[in-house]
Amino acid sequence: MDSTYGSLFTSGTESGNKQRKAVINRKTNETDISMTLNLDGSGKANITTGIGFFDHMLDSFTRHGLFDMDCNVKGDLYVDTHHSIEDTGIVLGKAIKEAVGDKKSIKRYGSMMLPMDETLVLCALDLSGRPYLVFDGDFSTDRVGYFDTEMVKEFFYAVSYSAEMNLHLKVISGSNNHHIIEAMFKAFAKALDEATIIDPRITDLMSTKGSL
Repeated sequence: MDSTYGSLFTSGTESGNKQRKAVINRKTNETDISMTLNLDGSGKANITTGIGFFDHMLDSFTRHGLFDMDCNVKGDLYVDTHHSIEDTGIVLGKAIKEAVGDKKSIKRYGSMMLPMDETLVLCALDLSGRPYLVFDGDFSTDRVGYFDTEMVKEFFYAVSYSAEMNLHLKVISGSNNHHIIEAMFKAFAKALDEATIIDPRITDLMSTKGSL
């Protein structure tokens, strides 16, 4: 997944009763990415990746998850979009893991069946500490705008492994590639929002093992 050279990766977390926030900076020979993620936000986004459709998807993720996110990506787009999209997934996954913190009192599981016109997408996830992606979806075109559709799976793979989450995405119906991809990002946002909600009934970790 991460085949870059000379990488520099730093992170920091702000935690407390009010906000769960992570600041991630990751620099390699292929990309230079800075991201701030606030799980307890209101849907505010400031995103620049150099890939218009990708900006739109990350904005949808932020808004529909009620997160706040600043994301600036400088990548080798003269090669293609691969490194920029995959590495943003790595950084987002790291930010989610950092912001969630010790996972005390969170629901842990989240799911959403999200409709978008003719499209219906299911997303289910578990902040288990065990990374795994199941991706069931196909596309009928190679690109939407300047976004390579084969990178959708690569993005969510990177997120799932960096966040150490079990992530399932399944396209139940749909024919418009724009709708399918956008429904995936929105469903993921809603499922993640549910999984990270703090439930006062949960006084420790949602696990019989005592750890996640």
